[in-house]
Amino acid sequence: MGMTIPMIMTLVINLIYTVLAIGLAVFAVRLIDEKVFTKIDFQEEIKKGNLAAAVLIAALLIFIAIVVSAGLKG
Repeated sequence: MGMTIPMIMTLVINLIYTVLAIGLAVFAVRLIDEKVFTKIDFQEEIKKGNLAAAVLIAALLIFIAIVVSAGLKG
């Protein structure tokens, strides 16, 4: 019992949506970083070992991923 054509098409479509959602999430985090947190350089703070900055960026990514995935589900 192999995969049928509709199953493969569904898999490909889900993969495309996933890649688009990841790209949108990264774009949204960069936009928030540039527009909201103008005085904080998160990349530099993370390089210094600031765990709070890393947790904030991770939380933003998770939040945006949840919102995007809910939007993709309809």
